[in-house]
Amino acid sequence: MSAKEKYTPEKKAEELLQVIFKYVVQIANERNVDKLLISLADMGRDLVSADRCTVWLIDKKNSTLWTKVAHGVDRIVIPLTAGIAGYVARTGESIFINDAYADSRFDQQVDKETGYHTRNLLALPIDDSNGDIMGVYQAINKMTGDGEFTRIDEEHLLLAASYTSKQLEAFALQEEIKQTQREIIMTLAETGEMRSKETGNHVKRVARYSEIIGRQYGLSDHDIDILRNASPMHDIGKIAIPDSILLKKGILTDKEREEMKKHTTLGYEMLKHSERELIKAAAVVAYQHHEKWDGSGYPEGIKGDSIHIFGRITAMADVFDALVCRRVYKDAWPISKVLDFFREEQGKHFDPDLIDVFFKVKDELYNVSVSLTDPVS
Repeated sequence: MSAKEKYTPEKKAEELLQVIFKYVVQIANERNVDKLLISLADMGRDLVSADRCTVWLIDKKNSTLWTKVAHGVDRIVIPLTAGIAGYVARTGESIFINDAYADSRFDQQVDKETGYHTRNLLALPIDDSNGDIMGVYQAINKMTGDGEFTRIDEEHLLLAASYTSKQLEAFALQEEIKQTQREIIMTLAETGEMRSKETGNHVKRVARYSEIIGRQYGLSDHDIDILRNASPMHDIGKIAIPDSILLKKGILTDKEREEMKKHTTLGYEMLKHSERELIKAAAVVAYQHHEKWDGSGYPEGIKGDSIHIFGRITAMADVFDALVCRRVYKDAWPISKVLDFFREEQGKHFDPDLIDVFFKVKDELYNVSVSLTDPVS
């Protein structure tokens, strides 16, 4: 029996399920839209045994189609009126083309840009839950059988298109929720700053410092995103501190200082009940950003790696900003004095590894402080 004869319909169905299961598991855990689109294109390619697969999405505002997923190339943008993808996006028809260059609807420009040669292709619409066309699935160059796409391939690609639309809609909804969370968090953080007679630039700077340090430290893109959006909430608990203490000019009494320290616990109590990852991270940051590496911080006096990495990074970002920027109650320190302070606090206030990271990005951090300077009267 030849190798070709071994592939029974049952075996093909089994292989199809294996492909689907592989990508469903992979896609379910994907948080990055670029990687999501790559996986969706990979799934379509493998389902129909194509050489390449492209997921085109419609940009209604600009009347274009764009793709971050055209195997072997970077982002491409084409007019909604151009090529096979444009035709499918406008008409909603599925198209088989066995000789691409002989079809007047085929736009050779993409091939010219990529150096690729399209022989044949299958293209069909991606419909959203309302039945509106949101994009186009395009498979290029059939790699098995007689080298031409079939109606079975169309069924398989339609399956991929249906799954793609659901995933993209779910992803868009999650992104909308996340963006709403970010806006609420930043508004709350800025409100807290304004109570302290500062502008909201402090929390914006802390967010940028934290992002820069986290990236240099080697955090994942996901964790960097969480840290960037959670770190502005470090002082949210100050909302609950009485004005008589928060706005007091001069040195606080011991009793007032202890009351001020409660902002860490108050912030944590405000945020800890959320099930959202971002808010949970903000709760940790609010609670731990005054802990110190040597255990001399508050509220718990924990030390070393017991302090969450988000808390350790935000602590550095907050102190750096407090020193390098002018405030209503103090002048900015010279950057040389700030750097000396951080050297002295290595292994004491701050994680020694993070101090090494800090000095690698110190210029970038300082540039942020300059670009987001507070207008202090």
